[in-house]
Amino acid sequence: MTHTVLRDKARYSWGGDEFLFVEIDEAMSLEGYFLVGTLAAAVESADIPGITDICPTNASLLVRYDPDVTPPQALQDKIRDLEIAVRSTSSQTSTARVFEIPVWYDDPFTSEVGQRFRDNHQTPDKTDLDFAAEINDLSGAQEFIARHHGTPWMVTAVGFVAALPFMYQMTPRATQLEVPKYLSPRTDTPALTVGHGGCFSVIYSVQGAGGYQMFGIAAAPVFAPNSPLADFQDSMVLFRSGDIVKFKPIGEDEYHSIRRQCEDGSFRYKRTEVEFDLAGWTADPEKYNAAMMEALDGTVD
Repeated sequence: MTHTVLRDKARYSWGGDEFLFVEIDEAMSLEGYFLVGTLAAAVESADIPGITDICPTNASLLVRYDPDVTPPQALQDKIRDLEIAVRSTSSQTSTARVFEIPVWYDDPFTSEVGQRFRDNHQTPDKTDLDFAAEINDLSGAQEFIARHHGTPWMVTAVGFVAALPFMYQMTPRATQLEVPKYLSPRTDTPALTVGHGGCFSVIYSVQGAGGYQMFGIAAAPVFAPNSPLADFQDSMVLFRSGDIVKFKPIGEDEYHSIRRQCEDGSFRYKRTEVEFDLAGWTADPEKYNAAMMEALDGTVD
């Protein structure tokens, strides 16, 4: 069983004169993530005058408002009241889409970039994967890779750059993978790099700067404007908060085969939909994850 005890009340702070920051907890957890989502929905439903944007993320939410419409203290008092209410009624279930994401681990693209930026790294004489294995007291890169794709991950936020998913490992905290970021960011990261910083894995949606450790490269896009691919007809952004990701290790041949399918428009992600129950997962994460993966494996591509 895994259970996280949240802070009994959120911490409120101001960002200039237009933003209220509500921090549910300092540490990331699925319990905190679900509470953030419930509170964000409650604030939206309350239709408080002056609020122009609500931005929930992993363990906090940011509210933008017009102080000439609702005074700061009045806004904070109203949201505190909503927080008290949702703590006793916070929904811990959701309809979740489950995706299988093919990844070429220890690929030549991220390996080459990693070599170019070893001076930015904690261990210039080791690869990112070797460093990650060492930090997590594992035997080596292959054991780390097995642990990385061996459990699903929940998307708890999307953004920073367009469509980039932050994914939290669905395993008890004692067995979670944690890896620090580079000492200083790189000026280059290949598009679709599977990276890791702190407790979060990400997929870099576009090429650009980055500081997360690099473990591999996804074969298919997660951000595809004007794409013919069926998975992007409703939105150019693949993921949304609450999605569940299962990484599938692939080799060079399968990687290039998927790339060709993406180019000719025939690629489809393997995906299914489940009713996720946090209490059920908390009671037995391994059994619950196995049932979700069984549902995914029964999906026809």
